[in-house]
Amino acid sequence: MKVKEIMTKDVFSVSPEDKIQSAAKVMEKHNIGSVPVCEGEHIMGIVTDRDIALRSVSNGENINMQKVRDIMSSNPVFGTPDMDVTEASKIMSDRQIRRLPIVENNNLVGIISLGDIAVEPTFSNKAAETLTDISMP
Repeated sequence: MKVKEIMTKDVFSVSPEDKIQSAAKVMEKHNIGSVPVCEGEHIMGIVTDRDIALRSVSNGENINMQKVRDIMSSNPVFGTPDMDVTEASKIMSDRQIRRLPIVENNNLVGIISLGDIAVEPTFSNKAAETLTDISMP
């Protein structure tokens, strides 16, 4: 099965110049734990709720002033729509990530999460293996 068959296509993103509070509001509004950071459709990084907590709030930073660029993970690993779900799962396991941005022609076109893999009956065991690998220290 190809990633494009199960990936989420409606992906919300933020700009590197957006304030951290803005990224947090996007996550809250859409009930998501990470947001790709893009200039146009070109992905530059990713910011997670954990990044906000550990790289900003815990340091006493002002989330109304600090920019997403300051805390995002730059140069994220990504997949392609035509890659096999097993290959995407392996990347997620190896890199210990729960979400993999999907790009085509250098543009963000989707995201696949561990949850997307887990709800697909064919891949439920693969999702369990991936989660085990992600959770390893």
